[in-house]
Amino acid sequence: MRIVVGMSGGVDSAVSAALLKQQGHEVIGLFMNNWEENSEDGVCTSESDWADVRATCDVIGIPYYSVNFSKEYYERVFRHFLDEYVKGRTPNPDVLCNREIKFKSFLDFAMQLGADRIATGHFVRTDEDARLYKGADPSKDQSYFLYMLKRDQLRRSVFPVGGMLKTEVRELALRFGLPVSRKKDSTGICFIGERNFRGFLSQYLPARPGLMRSAEGEVLGEHQGLMYYTLGQRKGLGIGGRGDGRSYFVVGKDLDRNELIVAQGEDHPLLYSKEALLEELTWIGEAPCEEGEEITVSAKFRYRQPDQQVRLSWKEGSARLLFAQPQRAVTPGQSAVLYRGDECLGGGIVSAFSR
Repeated sequence: MRIVVGMSGGVDSAVSAALLKQQGHEVIGLFMNNWEENSEDGVCTSESDWADVRATCDVIGIPYYSVNFSKEYYERVFRHFLDEYVKGRTPNPDVLCNREIKFKSFLDFAMQLGADRIATGHFVRTDEDARLYKGADPSKDQSYFLYMLKRDQLRRSVFPVGGMLKTEVRELALRFGLPVSRKKDSTGICFIGERNFRGFLSQYLPARPGLMRSAEGEVLGEHQGLMYYTLGQRKGLGIGGRGDGRSYFVVGKDLDRNELIVAQGEDHPLLYSKEALLEELTWIGEAPCEEGEEITVSAKFRYRQPDQQVRLSWKEGSARLLFAQPQRAVTPGQSAVLYRGDECLGGGIVSAFSR
């Protein structure tokens, strides 16, 4: 079987390629360049990652290529990222990148190369019916980021490390003699890298400073631009040492007045909600229930969050989630991903919440 592996320069995709080669498949490594920018700090470390891919593929003994999807990424992912911040929301570009780039542009390109399957280093599992399940390592499960995929995409994809623990992947990398065996995992959004988030965003969107008020209406200071803050945020407010001495947290945004609303205490009631509305609802396969029916499922509102029990009802691409327990800092723009046990059913984008 010819399998094209999405090589990131990291250990997970490297081990995936080595395992597939060991199993006797015809393996091709493909490096995706999704972001182009000339900067002194080498954002995304694309050059060093590409060097790691070449060195890794040489050790494994497979051909490798580089493909540039930066135009597609900018149009399908980054523009949406900016639009969401303009609306005062907090988007998750990794989710859209998987749907639009890794499992669309990359998948199409691989098929043009005559591939039977593509492979990535995601920590997820699938079965013969192309259902999506959490990865075996609960600390590394990445099903949250793949909930927008469809079974047709999953049917043409394999995830060689999805049934392993991260420690096992590292051990295999050492055994295979891969040059990235000790390379640190990448963190954060690729196109931001290790840079200051505010500095990056200000290059693309004009900041609009405004008043920062307490939940009771008292003016406490000035914010630097609503796009720089998200619900539940504590750091970077610059208003410590007031009131009863407890830390302040962001509890809301008034877009009409361009005001940031904050409150003291990490357990302030305004940080919690009892239900949420979802838009852009998508199911990996069949919907888990009929329209208008209400069922119990579990949900994640953030990556690595423990499963939260919710009551789900949906209709025409939107859904309502009633929480079994109040949820902290449920944020418009972020993804709510739905599960039944270890199976990922799909999810949607949080559009609103009720306290």
